[in-house]
Amino acid sequence: MKSQNVTSKAIIPAERIESCILLIRGQKVMIDTDLAELYVVPTKAFNQAVKRNQVRFPEDFMFRLNRREKAEVVTNCDHLKRLKFSPGLPNAFTEQGVAMLSSVLRSDRAVLVNIAIMRAFVKLRGMLASHAGLARKLAEMEKKYDAQFRVVFDAIRELMTPPAKSRRVL
Repeated sequence: MKSQNVTSKAIIPAERIESCILLIRGQKVMIDTDLAELYVVPTKAFNQAVKRNQVRFPEDFMFRLNRREKAEVVTNCDHLKRLKFSPGLPNAFTEQGVAMLSSVLRSDRAVLVNIAIMRAFVKLRGMLASHAGLARKLAEMEKKYDAQFRVVFDAIRELMTPPAKSRRVL
């Protein structure tokens, strides 16, 4: 592997990786099927490699989804619809778990994919920090100015709130 390849261009578009990062149990995670697809290995082989190195994946690095979480992921993530009829429960990898994968999956592609994923996690963390900073500044301004601007601040705060996901009732 040439180091030039690592820095010259991303092996996977950042948007593709970012779309695979989910919030489950209050943690940003990636599901095993998405990771296997990014690494271009069958999910079964991916999970076998992880299982052979189980000591490297404590529960703060990786955990198995329960049935309810699996159903929620399948419902809310179009790209994970294929899990609906899968008999097993998928594994979820935290950022630390994804970093550990580079020591388990030993290929040039695995290294490049890991670098791209780590960059996506860092970018996401920066965006979240920026959002928190904006909310803090808005609160400071609200304290500083009159109640006459309260309507404006409420409108801005409403725009900053992510829309609630609608759920279909069957």
